[in-house]
Amino acid sequence: MTRVVIVDDHPVFRRGLKALLDGEDGLDVVGEAADGLSAVSVVLDLEPDVVVMDLHMPGLGGVEAAKRILDVLPSLGVLVLTMHEDDELVFAAMKAGARGYLVKTTDDDEIVRAVQAIGAGEAIFSATIAQRMMGYFTAISSSKAVVFPQLTDRERDVLELMASGLDNTSIAHRLSLSGKTVRNRVSAIFTKLQVADRAQAIVRAREAGLGSPR
Repeated sequence: MTRVVIVDDHPVFRRGLKALLDGEDGLDVVGEAADGLSAVSVVLDLEPDVVVMDLHMPGLGGVEAAKRILDVLPSLGVLVLTMHEDDELVFAAMKAGARGYLVKTTDDDEIVRAVQAIGAGEAIFSATIAQRMMGYFTAISSSKAVVFPQLTDRERDVLELMASGLDNTSIAHRLSLSGKTVRNRVSAIFTKLQVADRAQAIVRAREAGLGSPR
């Protein structure tokens, strides 16, 4: 049996969803909660297989509740079932660890299949959500990833020129900086990359795709 907990602040909706899921073979609704804080307590106590979670609830919201639950029970499946499908909420829920996201207008049969699928370890998203996710990740993959995010933009410029084989004097000339400023930047780069010297910094930079060695 896939054990399920329902989290929603509307009691009529909870009752209807419980009746729907309990009527299906292989599903057993073992608990309910009306807000995020109660959800954390109930889920950690019952350790179900799937949590069907609304997002907008009084007190602690669904995203934060999911984070707290999954910190303790990382293998549990969270299915978001909500009225809201704006991008910010969708990606916040995904970042929190949700394995599914459906809107409440979804057909009953699809909701049941989603709970069963998540209980089996799959991920389920509605067609419109899946399309937006694909667009988002396509845009991310087509853009250049920022390497060494701990560095400032100027430090990254200095590191790239170091990796291209320029010495401090040449870097200062190229970037219109004083020699002292370049030395300070190089020292900061060593510290942030946790390297001992220029050679190690250059190796790290070239491994990350920076520089054009001459």
